[in-house]
Amino acid sequence: MSRQAMVIGVALWCAPAMAEEADSSGRIIESIVVTGTKADTLDIGGSVQRLDTADLETFSYNDVNRILRQVPGVYVQEEDGFGLRPNIGIRGSGTDRSARIAVMEDGVLIAPAPYAAPAAYYFPRVARMAGVEVAKGPAAIKYGPMTVGGALNLFSTPIPEVDVGTAAGKAELLAGNHDGRRAHGWVGGWAPLGGGLEIGALAEGLYEHSDGFKKLDIGGDTGFEITDWTVKLGLRSTDGRHALEFKYQNYDETSHETYLGLTLADFAASPYRRYNGSKADVMNAKHKTYQFSHRFDISPDVNLTTVAYRTDTARAWYKLNDVRNTADTGWVSISSVLENPDANPLQIADLIGADGFTGRAGALRVRNNNRVYQATGVQSVLTAGFDTGGISHVLELSARYHEDDEDRLQQDDHYQMVDGRMVLTSAGTPGSQDNRIGDAKAWAFFIRDTIEAGPLTLVPGLRYETIDLRQTRWATTDPDRSGATTVAKSNVDVFIPGISATWRMADAVRIVAGAHRGFASPAPGSTVDPETSWNYEAGVKLGTNGWRADLIGFFNDYSNLVGTCTASTGGNCNIGDQFAGGKVDVKGIELSAGRTLGSIATNGFEVPVSFAYTYTDAKFKTSFVSGYEPWGTVAAGDHLPYISKHQMTVNAGLATKAARLNATLNWVGKARATAGQGPIVASDRIDDRVLVDLSAEIDLHRNVSLFGTVQNLFDVAYNAGFSPAGARPGAPRLALGGIRARF
Repeated sequence: MSRQAMVIGVALWCAPAMAEEADSSGRIIESIVVTGTKADTLDIGGSVQRLDTADLETFSYNDVNRILRQVPGVYVQEEDGFGLRPNIGIRGSGTDRSARIAVMEDGVLIAPAPYAAPAAYYFPRVARMAGVEVAKGPAAIKYGPMTVGGALNLFSTPIPEVDVGTAAGKAELLAGNHDGRRAHGWVGGWAPLGGGLEIGALAEGLYEHSDGFKKLDIGGDTGFEITDWTVKLGLRSTDGRHALEFKYQNYDETSHETYLGLTLADFAASPYRRYNGSKADVMNAKHKTYQFSHRFDISPDVNLTTVAYRTDTARAWYKLNDVRNTADTGWVSISSVLENPDANPLQIADLIGADGFTGRAGALRVRNNNRVYQATGVQSVLTAGFDTGGISHVLELSARYHEDDEDRLQQDDHYQMVDGRMVLTSAGTPGSQDNRIGDAKAWAFFIRDTIEAGPLTLVPGLRYETIDLRQTRWATTDPDRSGATTVAKSNVDVFIPGISATWRMADAVRIVAGAHRGFASPAPGSTVDPETSWNYEAGVKLGTNGWRADLIGFFNDYSNLVGTCTASTGGNCNIGDQFAGGKVDVKGIELSAGRTLGSIATNGFEVPVSFAYTYTDAKFKTSFVSGYEPWGTVAAGDHLPYISKHQMTVNAGLATKAARLNATLNWVGKARATAGQGPIVASDRIDDRVLVDLSAEIDLHRNVSLFGTVQNLFDVAYNAGFSPAGARPGAPRLALGGIRARF
């Protein structure tokens, strides 16, 4: 049977979706997000998929990549196997560091500097999330500034809605191979305060650890350790008209991650190997979120929600950058060395650091990528429901003021390889490699009206952003920043319109269509035009509360695709420079379906099944030569890198009153690492793969259960990509098991 036939067969067998679960976003931010529950996604303008708490607990993933495989139209480029630095794209947008989508936590932009430097070097851990929502098409223009592909909103655990005077909580303790450990728990509730007020609180903690699945030739840690804790305080009136919430979140990470991969030959022989040249590589990151939210129900049909926020992120990724060239006149990128080791024998020897080998003094250049970020803003949404004749309206008016900046004070240290060990030969001065600040100030306004006239729902919307960008550079010999500066300023004003239509042909049948403008904010100091597109979608949504099936076709017409030079794309360019990719067409089909067969109450068991499939055809329409490594020399008709033509996920489970067993199968077709067409050569091929995950839970008591999960059950080894440098493996079999408790 062909894969295409298998896809169609499974789709027809699965037909329509899971019963919906309770809202997991928390009522106070309802107006900030696109939708509140799974059922709402049937009628919302644009394509929206939502995973709630029950979905996330099924496999208890801590890797957002594995969660997003459940959503059609989303592409992930694996890097470290744990989802520490995810690369996420939507409907053909770039995936590098998730910089081409809007990433939010509780409705607030969460990338360290969403305008000035949107690369998500900090990403919220999904192990502590209560819900995930992906908005595509016209639904994405509510967020911004990135509207080309879509938006990803993560919902943290809300203060639980339990009876006043009581508390609820959860605890999970898991352990597994590679010294994997996870402890996660929360407790919270509401209490009467008197005077018509109630006070609420939530305390949550997450600890994650692994020794890592890669093996340094000389031995050493290749894993990570993360602590992440959150406190929420709430105050609300008993009549429900006022609600206040303060949130503080603190994240601390140490991960021994590297950009250094393997040559193809070494990958084939030992895919989880790490060369000794990455021994010193380590990321230290800290992140804090402060968020104050207020919701005021002015009347039954009018409410105002305001969120003030600040995030502080500091990260220093100390990692191998490049190797001294043979002539001792410059440097060779590690990606170039690994692509062609035969042409770089001195360099590959320095990277490997074999026993008894003494390398060239200072031949390994390790960069302290030391950066500090801050983002601050306030956003409000006024929602008003009213009727004009027989037509109902829900009007949303929103304003946001936002400031952010990225401060780079980086230096290079030089090492020599001696008998497999890296020996420091010279240390750099802070700021001697990069000494600059990029900052942004932005006003954003949004208006949307949900108009219902009988079976027809129209949702026109318009977003306006005005963005001031600035890049300030100091001399690399001026670490105190007391001397002259070079300043580059720019301003962008953009209108982002969109409209969607839903026609309810019957209770279970909706025809949908929409169009919107895509926009991605340029970087400070950029000299290329902003990334823009016109995006279209049309399809059918079938289902009610008990089942669901969606078939959506999309077409993104880029007038100017933009690539940003980062070390994570392979380097070989000035970090931060942007490159124009010209016209690009991305078209595809998204198909999702699911239902629950049987009933525990009636049959004593139930069988939930669901399915997601994406077909994508993404091609350049112009020919050009670019200094951006994933593109290189491009001919019209070349396929975009890191986008598989086919990807599919099938889920099936068996549940009884006291036990649950679930399996998921994910198939990702092959893709290419650089732009091109025709057969994919081995040095450019990202492997296709079929991965199976399994989870099981058995209740020991009404509130206590044993839980276990296995990722990559059959231990499939595959090359997940060539970025940042060399072949990189996906995660092998990872198992966790332990106990869950709820009260």
